[in-house]
Amino acid sequence: MPEPRVLLDGLVLGESPRWHDDRLWLCDWGAHELLTVDPDGRRTTVGRIDAFPFCIDPLPDGRLLVVAGSERRLLRRETDGILTPYADLRPLCDRPWNEAAADGRGNAYANCIGFDLMTGEAPAPGLLALVTPDGTARTVAEGLAFPNGMAITPDGATLLLAESYASRITAFDIAPDGSLTGRRTWAEVEGSAPDGISLDAEGALWYADVPNRRCVRVREGGGILQTVETDRGCFSCALGTPGGTPTLYITAAEWTGTADATATRTGQLITVPAPAPPAPRPTA
Repeated sequence: MPEPRVLLDGLVLGESPRWHDDRLWLCDWGAHELLTVDPDGRRTTVGRIDAFPFCIDPLPDGRLLVVAGSERRLLRRETDGILTPYADLRPLCDRPWNEAAADGRGNAYANCIGFDLMTGEAPAPGLLALVTPDGTARTVAEGLAFPNGMAITPDGATLLLAESYASRITAFDIAPDGSLTGRRTWAEVEGSAPDGISLDAEGALWYADVPNRRCVRVREGGGILQTVETDRGCFSCALGTPGGTPTLYITAAEWTGTADATATRTGQLITVPAPAPPAPRPTA
């Protein structure tokens, strides 16, 4: 693959990149900023989120869902940029919440890792919750080993989940009511800690890997298709099409442990041409 290029420097800890509304959005956890970045690397701060972690994903109508992880809440960013309450996640899990993924019907999935990584708590099983358009939340999967990045297939039939502490991508069938069934291993990625993920139009999946400082493109069954090596930990990734060109965006930073994770601005947004464009957003 072509050499990766640093598009943006000076982030604290970039996470949850999303290609949305023909531009790249990302969360700088350490600076508590929601950003957009144009193809030339110019950044615009479009909001402040006073939570750590916080992640985003667009609803079918274009508004953004925001997981305010440390607040145990799901917010919605209105078209004018105002954040409004969407769902209270505290009754389901009182530890920080992590990622979100929305389907084509307005349902959303959010996960709680089950322990507070940043305070040094011992690992504990996490869970996955369904949040319906009326803001009602319920648990739909449990016993997960650090649930992390998520993606939903274009037909809305399958949810893919990175389990960082199990070195695997897990798949679930999505029932008409949003429940999850048919839990199975989609890909074993031995020796990796899959973090943020992005599904492409050929059905392959990219996952970011912090300890191995790389992003990997893998097919169902675990076959590795491409690898992008970097000089720092890769926390998440997203596919986009700036100027019509399939591009992989990677958020990366030096990771020296939880004690000083946000002490320096080693975060970067890295790009590399991708072999396939992003998978379409789910329609159901």
